[in-house]
Amino acid sequence: MVKLRMAIMISGGAGYIGSHTVRYFLDKNEDVIVVDNLQTGHRQSLAIEHLYQIDLRDKKELDKIFRVHNVEAVIHFAANSLVSESMEKPFEYYHNNVYGLMCLLDVMKDNDVKKIVFSSTAATYGEPKNIPIIEEDDTNPTNTYGETKLAMEKMMKWFDQGYDIKYVSLRYFNAAGAHESGNIGEEHDPETHLIPLILQVPLGQREKIFMFGDDYSTEDGTCVRDYIHVMDLASAHYLALEYLRGNNPSEVFNLGNGNGYSVKQVIDVARQVTNNPIPAEVKERRAGDPAILIASSEKAKDMLGWEPQFNSLEKIINDAWRWHKNNPEGYS
Repeated sequence: MVKLRMAIMISGGAGYIGSHTVRYFLDKNEDVIVVDNLQTGHRQSLAIEHLYQIDLRDKKELDKIFRVHNVEAVIHFAANSLVSESMEKPFEYYHNNVYGLMCLLDVMKDNDVKKIVFSSTAATYGEPKNIPIIEEDDTNPTNTYGETKLAMEKMMKWFDQGYDIKYVSLRYFNAAGAHESGNIGEEHDPETHLIPLILQVPLGQREKIFMFGDDYSTEDGTCVRDYIHVMDLASAHYLALEYLRGNNPSEVFNLGNGNGYSVKQVIDVARQVTNNPIPAEVKERRAGDPAILIASSEKAKDMLGWEPQFNSLEKIINDAWRWHKNNPEGYS
């Protein structure tokens, strides 16, 4: 009897980071299947044979997919992820994120799938006490989204103890950029991320960009964030899978560049890349915005052998601009 080649199931694979990770895994000659309810994902971002438009909470349909395919491991992106929305709709966020993972882990358990790489977030830390943030720092989320991701991490810990399902949780900071081809990139509705919002100005989709606060205790008064190229995130998910393939214990890793860029710096680089003046206006601070968020990724570098390849802000914005310029209306 011919045994089917082992497949990697990527949940939420039609989303921004998911679609770039699918592309990376295909380039590594992995057999990939995608499960996505397409609530926020884009079918056009995937050139793939097996895309199943189902919700993870539909355990019966999910189980069928596991039985049809010889699933070796799961890369789990599927989740609601808007911070402000999570504060207004906590039920939806717990039901989709936490219950969704519970259903997925249950089907993995029933089908003897023992490896999962989880897309987590820096929001699990809340207000940082130390900069750069390390994995051992306290986790005190300040929003429902971060709280659900932390609950999901804890759930995986107990499923590991009870059923020996090993996991790697990747807590990352500000994903940005796009695939070098310009064929896939970032599209959210509503858009909340700084770089695509800035690039809407040279695209003629907004008059100016707003800076929320210029009186923070940073070099130029604006908030500082750690931006990481989406393809560097994709490579980290692959290295995390390789780590689990080596029969290593479950782990948590931060992913960031270790460099912080202020809002003003990001706008300045975008002006250079797009050759557009990009007017900016200062507004009141937003509640809950920490002055500085920078990750230490030393643990991921030491244990996964991960090294960001595209860590200049100019490269990140250049790739993002190529995508947005080629696709001003996104995938639509």
